[in-house]
Amino acid sequence: MRVALVHDWLTGLRGGERCLEAMCELFPEADLFTLLHTTRDLPSVITQRRIVTSFLQRLPAVGRYYRYLLPLFPLAAESLDLRGYDLVLSSSHAVARGVITDPRACHIAYVHTPMRYVWEAGADYFGPERLGRAARAAALLVQSYLRLWETSTASRPDFLIANSRNVALRIWKRYRRHAEVIHPPVDIDRFQILPEVGAHFAVVSALVPYKRIDLAIDVANRLGFPLEIVGAGHEQSRLARCAGPTVRFHGYVAEDTVPRIVGSARALLFPGEDDFGIAPVEAMAAGRPVIALARGGALETVVPIDHEDRAATGVLFDDPSVASLTGAIRCFEACERRFEPAAIRAHALGFRAELFRARLFTHIETCLATHRAMLHDRFSGPSLRVDALSARS
Repeated sequence: MRVALVHDWLTGLRGGERCLEAMCELFPEADLFTLLHTTRDLPSVITQRRIVTSFLQRLPAVGRYYRYLLPLFPLAAESLDLRGYDLVLSSSHAVARGVITDPRACHIAYVHTPMRYVWEAGADYFGPERLGRAARAAALLVQSYLRLWETSTASRPDFLIANSRNVALRIWKRYRRHAEVIHPPVDIDRFQILPEVGAHFAVVSALVPYKRIDLAIDVANRLGFPLEIVGAGHEQSRLARCAGPTVRFHGYVAEDTVPRIVGSARALLFPGEDDFGIAPVEAMAAGRPVIALARGGALETVVPIDHEDRAATGVLFDDPSVASLTGAIRCFEACERRFEPAAIRAHALGFRAELFRARLFTHIETCLATHRAMLHDRFSGPSLRVDALSARS
């Protein structure tokens, strides 16, 4: 069986690339297709294979400005030549799920979210506080075009997988399609319970608008607690101008630095609505509580302190506002001793990477069998040639 993996772009190592890494482990001989590849800071299981890029790759220094090429992304995805592949497995938060495959190919799309910057988070990226009038008008045209492309191509994948119930709801709302829910992999073993906890709170996040890191900084400035921020992004200079003396930016750090900063924090702050949110699970793997906005994936991973049946793993707050986050931190301080690191880590074990691989592999087998039967029943011709998949952990 010829297998192709498709990923939006390879420009850094974030949650989407962690999912891609697990897919590469399941299919070590698969070819990888992507719009562009600008970094080598990726696991070898990704880079040591045939990687095919789109025409965007040939643009000079494209890694510096590729975000501004957003209107070209659908064309770039459709230009990828996937002829001859029996199984196409895409990992998409933008356009990868919209690739064009062979008529007999089985296309399974793992969707991190429908394009957030043209739907629910559009104002965070293109609002009046970020763009001038002319730029906003152009952005509205681009958003309208991309919404039309998303909805018109929603039927291209044969099967959809959502990374959370939160995203499955978005998929139903935008595409009117059912999606199986398989939570993404988290490298639990990177994190351990540390013997000492410091005085700081931590944030681990890409510095982009919808993550609402500005909210965490504002509250840290007002309450005067130490805040350690790990991550980088195009919002960093703006956030740095807002930060007070107790806020420290680490940028991108070595893999072994994140467990130390998170594992020694009083709690992880997660102030934005995320599709799933790997950082809270990583913090819980280190036995640390999470203070999170009660929206999105956090509702599926964080057990709030007032839960009656299970050991609490954090505090949830209702609104993305200074007052609401301040109240959650005060609540956390009042009941900080009630959090049990061992119980918090035990909860995180339910999201470990090997469970993701097993669930994904089993679902792929089911999809392939369904696809073969559909082709046979509807077209009464030779069924799709699919060799039996050999089990891999």
